[in-house]
Amino acid sequence: MITLAIVGLVSGIITAISPCVLPVLPAILTSSIQDGATSRRRPIVVVAGLVTSFAFFTLLGGLLLSSLGLPDDLLRWAGIVILAIVGLGLAIPPLGELLQRPFERIRPLKMDRDGNGYVMGLALGLVFVPCAGPILASITVLAATNGISWGLVALTVSFSLGIAVPLLAFGLAGQAMGSRIKAVRTRLQGIRIASGVILIATAVVVATNVAEPLQRWVPSTLASIQETIEDNDSVRDELDVLTGREEAQPASGDALTFDQCEEGPPDQLQNCGPARDLPGIQEWLNTPEGQALDIDELTADGGVVLIDFWTYSCINCQRTFPYLTAWDERYRDDGLTIIGVHSPEFAFEKVVGNVEDATERYDIEYPVAIDNDFETWREWDQRFWPAHYLIDQEGVVRQVHYGEGRYEETEMLIQQLLDAAPQAAVEADTGGHTQGRTPETYLGYGRVAYAANLDDIRTNTPIQYFYDQELPRDQFAYQGEWTVNEEHALAGEEARLELYFYAADVHLVMAGEGEVRVTLLNDPEYERVVEVDGTSDLYDLFVGEPTQDIMILEFTPGIEAYAFTFG
Repeated sequence: MITLAIVGLVSGIITAISPCVLPVLPAILTSSIQDGATSRRRPIVVVAGLVTSFAFFTLLGGLLLSSLGLPDDLLRWAGIVILAIVGLGLAIPPLGELLQRPFERIRPLKMDRDGNGYVMGLALGLVFVPCAGPILASITVLAATNGISWGLVALTVSFSLGIAVPLLAFGLAGQAMGSRIKAVRTRLQGIRIASGVILIATAVVVATNVAEPLQRWVPSTLASIQETIEDNDSVRDELDVLTGREEAQPASGDALTFDQCEEGPPDQLQNCGPARDLPGIQEWLNTPEGQALDIDELTADGGVVLIDFWTYSCINCQRTFPYLTAWDERYRDDGLTIIGVHSPEFAFEKVVGNVEDATERYDIEYPVAIDNDFETWREWDQRFWPAHYLIDQEGVVRQVHYGEGRYEETEMLIQQLLDAAPQAAVEADTGGHTQGRTPETYLGYGRVAYAANLDDIRTNTPIQYFYDQELPRDQFAYQGEWTVNEEHALAGEEARLELYFYAADVHLVMAGEGEVRVTLLNDPEYERVVEVDGTSDLYDLFVGEPTQDIMILEFTPGIEAYAFTFG
């Protein structure tokens, strides 16, 4: 348990400096001046309120709501409303005085300085949605299934204290800056009003989910560190004991366990044992009349199934959606069925209407199974979000992957399984995937492999690139100004890419805002202008017959290019 407590503390620290903190970060940074003057104690009070409510309601919120028969998203909306009220009280002084009167005789809850700071912290704790890893997943699932124990309490407290460390540093940094800025001392009323506006804006941002694109754009450079800390063998064993997962179905015969498959070669089909059932599903989305799906029936008909465990507020899950939706569109007619099993991280994610809104927001058209009681989660010995399991036509799990990434390998294995099915042996010109097509191609230095000017790459800095040689097939070249980061390449002035491809469809995962002009070297009549609208998504560059050509892409500055995919 000591090991878990230490890992929980470190995991909490990493979580609090991840993209998940962005919606509440402005409120934390300005926490010391939201009563009109800089206060050294106030950041501590605000963070204490946040940690208190987060820890308490993560453990007991779902149980409390269900026992009282209250809506699952009540706590989240209560936090949003409280933030808005405190913000209005700061932004409109007469209203603030009116709101303060009921608390003037109750000193522990007095609504000024430290008092409203603690209340604000409590509200922030209700709307704070951390990125999920094995530690938080264990806390969430055990709490939701009434498995509360002293070990779980200790893990929750250590995780929450870890969250507090960076948030307190942010708050104290804001306090230090405020104390050194003369304008803060001379324009207290204006600062108070501005702070109230920030709180109101925070409430609106959380309520409308408008920060999600920004959270997805921020590189997940800490994800691999978090995975190393939380998902090593010793921590995994202790979590298994805490969650009862040590009783997970063992390997039998030639089959491997799910964990052994996940650790195996990602580009090879493996025998991970028979697929499990989907028990306890409350509702199905995106199926005819809400009809339930059965894995045995899907595979008996020669289909391939991909089970994807997700939850809609998880930023890590959101980053996988462009790939999942692209595979669904590309291979559904060939026999692939993707089933998104939605197992909620927080109580408000149990509301089916919220999940329906998320499927529309992310263009998810494949079937979604609502697993609010975690019965399917436990049946599959699940550990955290996202995770997927690829199942062949015999009902055998052939690939297991936890977390983001391995998109190229997964798509290649999907193709292998579909090619093995008689009904999937279709020609490319009938809508199937193109045999021998160019492989998925990454543009960030973390996974770049097919750049013709690979030796010229300089990481994380703007560089002018040139390439004047003959471009080999299945390779691309940077031209003009690019900043090649770990996960993507950022377009600068006169940024271009040249790509020698063979495929029927060419797509590019992009983010940012701007235009991409697409032309083909050997087809002067082909021109396409792609509008990148700020949404991190898969954009079509070419859709047609199997074609071999050199594609030229001209980017406006500010566009982030992640990976080419082909059909």
